[in-house]
Amino acid sequence: MTRQSDSAAPEAAPVPVRKRRVPAWLWVAGPLVVAGFFGWRWYVSQAEVGTDNAYVKAERILVAPQVGGRVVEVAVGQNQPVKRGDLLFRIDPQPLQIAVAQNEALLAHMTNAAQASRAKVAGTGTTIRSARETLSWAERDLARMEQLAGQQLVSRKMLDDARHAAASARTELADAIASQSEAAATLSGDAATPTTELPDYRAALAMLEKARLDLAHAEVRAPVDGIVGLHDLQVGEFLGVGQTAMPLVATDPVWIEANFKETELARMQVGQSATVKVDGYPGVKWKAHVASIAPASGSEFSVLPAQNATGNWVKIVQRIPVRVEIEDADRDDAPVLRAGMSAEVEVDLRERAAPAAAAPAEAAAGRH
Repeated sequence: MTRQSDSAAPEAAPVPVRKRRVPAWLWVAGPLVVAGFFGWRWYVSQAEVGTDNAYVKAERILVAPQVGGRVVEVAVGQNQPVKRGDLLFRIDPQPLQIAVAQNEALLAHMTNAAQASRAKVAGTGTTIRSARETLSWAERDLARMEQLAGQQLVSRKMLDDARHAAASARTELADAIASQSEAAATLSGDAATPTTELPDYRAALAMLEKARLDLAHAEVRAPVDGIVGLHDLQVGEFLGVGQTAMPLVATDPVWIEANFKETELARMQVGQSATVKVDGYPGVKWKAHVASIAPASGSEFSVLPAQNATGNWVKIVQRIPVRVEIEDADRDDAPVLRAGMSAEVEVDLRERAAPAAAAPAEAAAGRH
């Protein structure tokens, strides 16, 4: 045992591990990289501002009839694309057709009444001339009778008859003049007034045009290109004037409503370029620009605005709606943007929009 242990080779002594020293350049480069990264982030934050509190918006039209009646046809279904002028649904036209016929008859009656008034004016003119001649003869006869009565050549009765004849002639002349004035009044005081300019005729014509317009409104058509929303309109339902029948979402224009924090708007201007990304289409970007900035925060437009002058108050950063219009949304290969889709918007703050160019953009955005 002793011999074997003595003959065994002695164990090798452990080799000390030499620690590797960190290169000096790494001590310098590391902080520089970190500082550069945060400096780059600061520069980006100063050059652009973004938000994910943004949504696709489009004009939403609540289609309602302009005349009341029973629905006899529904031409579109839910989520169906339509073009401007396409039939959506039809109201029963029969009562409206009857109203058109009644007003056509009324207009014809007014035309005949005008012609009758002209004939009456002409007829009373002849009567007036005859009455004047009769009155002239009666006055001459009365003068002779009065002269003869002064000479005691005629009886008292003959003088009274002459006076009565003159008085009757005056009355007939006055009646004829009154009849002519009455007939002329229906012709605006002048028999030469055209029928189309008479008040009664114009009133009847306006009623006829309204009846025809109501008949045209029995067919409710799409006011713009769009997609019909969810509705349950059925044949046989009765719709009142202005009662919502179905929603229609316009396909153009489509814009983004981005709600930026109030602290991010100091350098934002109308006309600055922007980039839009929609959550539903990863990897796709749209070029856009700032079209308008709302004059108040979203809470100011709410039904019950906050009353910060009462109770406990907690300061909350408000958001201001900014309208961002997409510039290439109508290209052929562009994905379909649907109202309500979530989006992300980044606005380049380095651009300075000219005031002259910004004013028309704000005016155009206000019209929308």
